[in-house]
Amino acid sequence: QVQLVESGGGLVQAGGSLRLSCAASSSTGRLNAMGWYRQAPGKQRELVADISSGGRTNYADSVVGRFTISRDNAKNTVYLQMNSLKPEDTAVYYCNRRDWYGSSWRNYWGQGTQVTVSS
Repeated sequence: QVQLVESGGGLVQAGGSLRLSCAASSSTGRLNAMGWYRQAPGKQRELVADISSGGRTNYADSVVGRFTISRDNAKNTVYLQMNSLKPEDTAVYYCNRRDWYGSSWRNYWGQGTQVTVSS
């Protein structure tokens, strides 16, 4: 069972920056992607960004140009650098990893870390 441990959330003023980290307890050796989702109060969880094991990235339109996702495969760790933060970025951020098992993806989730952006 893969466990994901997140760190780096907190309170920041609008325009500020935060860096989230997520370390996976192990590698399955399978094709995988890692990413970040967020969920604001009263809203559905949404994809923020993800990155494949080969380094291909994908971002939500709302964070393009402000957030950067990266990963260190040797450390089984994914990072999310968040710049120019806005109050609407306030949410619980969840780390995700999905591993390909030949016919389906298996998803793993972190416990979530709160990001609060004050205006």
